[in-house]
Amino acid sequence: MSPHDEWVARDAAVVWHGFTQMATYADNRPVVVERAEGREIIDVEGRRYLDAISSLWVTTLGHRVPELDQALRDQIDRVAHTTLLGNGNVAAIALAEALAPRVPVDDPRFLFASDGAAAVEQALKIAFQSWTNQGVTGRTTYLAFGGAYHGDSIGSLSVGDGGFGTDVFDPLRFGCLRTPGLDQPGAAEAAVALIAEQADRLAAVVVEPLVQGAAGIRTHEPEDLRAVADACRAHGVLLIADEVATGFGRTGTLFACEQAGVRPNLMVVGKGITGGYLPLAATVASGPVFHAFDGPDLSEMTLYHGHSYSGNALACAVATRHLALIDEGDVLANVRARADQLAAGLAAAVAPLPGVAEVRGLGLMAGIELAPPTDGLRWGRRVSAGCVDRGVLIRPLGDVVVTVPILTSTADEIDRIVATLADAVAEVCR
Repeated sequence: MSPHDEWVARDAAVVWHGFTQMATYADNRPVVVERAEGREIIDVEGRRYLDAISSLWVTTLGHRVPELDQALRDQIDRVAHTTLLGNGNVAAIALAEALAPRVPVDDPRFLFASDGAAAVEQALKIAFQSWTNQGVTGRTTYLAFGGAYHGDSIGSLSVGDGGFGTDVFDPLRFGCLRTPGLDQPGAAEAAVALIAEQADRLAAVVVEPLVQGAAGIRTHEPEDLRAVADACRAHGVLLIADEVATGFGRTGTLFACEQAGVRPNLMVVGKGITGGYLPLAATVASGPVFHAFDGPDLSEMTLYHGHSYSGNALACAVATRHLALIDEGDVLANVRARADQLAAGLAAAVAPLPGVAEVRGLGLMAGIELAPPTDGLRWGRRVSAGCVDRGVLIRPLGDVVVTVPILTSTADEIDRIVATLADAVAEVCR
């Protein structure tokens, strides 16, 4: 048995992988990572792979970034974790102070969590209780969009649309209003009309700004997002912007809302917040939403919600240094340049290939939708496997092959990703 096969066998014997059919796990040739350097991960047999999915969209500056490594070491010498429930820690305060002038939220306050789904759940609860605390009744539902994905907790599944095995949990999901995804013709107008009609029932509108990532990198125009935000403001409905996937430079600005001039009442951030080092997320509430919870000590006005590892000091210290590095390295300029290169390369080398239905993207997020002639061909899985065989790590969403390169990727690395995708698509879909 090879070292790789031995590790896969050990893995399958004790680990349950998310979004993975474990009965066939070993058959799909998983990469077992031993270490990483820069923008490459290295498996247990020393094979290198360019990380073209940013380790599921979380890695921003690369692996083993010296400055982030040092921030982690420095914080370990102080304290790893203390509770944020009723007490503070210096690292969490410093991160909130660093983020406050950067997030497009008025008078922001940060409720930390460990992942995006948990932070979405927080936002839903905050929106609901903010109305209750003000004595407003009847605002018990949410408006969400077709193709939406906001996480896999029960609340986030409820405002999400179908897919990813959601149907089995339908008996547990609460209902919400839904209009077509904003990439569809007339969708913004439909959402605006429904907000006006149902404002008295709506606790909030929940939207993924500019890109629906898990839907297969479906993009919409900034003016459509702005129309929804304007309708929310006009009718007194809260707007929750889920920037878990799009935040921290992924679309070319620090946050996607900036491109539409939108300032949501609640914003959810995660994934890239620590540069891919440690699990951390946050729900950002505007001042007016936050102050709806002001009241006597231990009163029903309190938000009785919090997590054991909320505001973890190690994660917060790395996140603060990461935010500074984005500026110091002019990372957003590189994102914009490499995004133009990626879009042009995919349009020239991949979009014309037989079997390709559409190429979509924004910033360093791109999806290649394949059109297999019959069901069961698993083109997305096979194209991604072909990329991995060529040393580029890719993961599909059904028959949409997704690449989300690390934000510091070089021009040569973008060319390599495009060429690898073109070769793999041509091989599988011819």
